[in-house]
Amino acid sequence: MDGSFYMDAGQEISEELGEGMELDRYAGVEDDTEDEIEEIEEDHDLRVLAHILAQYHTQLTAISTASLEVFQEFICSTERAKAIPYHTSILSGEGWVSELLNGHPERIRTKLAVHKHIFKHLLDELRKHDRTDSKHVTLQEQLAIFLYTCVMGLSIRHVGERFQHSNSTISKCVPQYYFVYC
Repeated sequence: MDGSFYMDAGQEISEELGEGMELDRYAGVEDDTEDEIEEIEEDHDLRVLAHILAQYHTQLTAISTASLEVFQEFICSTERAKAIPYHTSILSGEGWVSELLNGHPERIRTKLAVHKHIFKHLLDELRKHDRTDSKHVTLQEQLAIFLYTCVMGLSIRHVGERFQHSNSTISKCVPQYYFVYC
């Protein structure tokens, strides 16, 4: 801005105050006004900068929130689900073997391809060879698992379903008796 506005304002003030008043006390008004304008411009610049920073902060917060939600969803989807018991039949493998031994004589022959007295004799022979119950599977059930697998020709998974044991437990029972009988 040029100084003419300020000069005109100074003349008006002197006219209002009268001819005899000196304008010395208004000297430097133009300089003070320029300083005020610079302050106003700086204040405006600071407000604009504050507004830009607020918008940036809002956008950054939104991005952070979205990223956190995506990360949490990823973690939840990759976490292992709580274990659900697979073998939940009321009739356990040991119960089924007991049912075969105490039921109709032909039933054990149909399922395990041996008569009851032969099954008991095989159990005695295994005990003579220092075979014992494992931590979770009795010797009687181990023998039944082996015979059932040989007779039925089923996969370990199917045999595990019949005896209500894991695949790893079933796979431990089958090969060990194969070598005993061969």
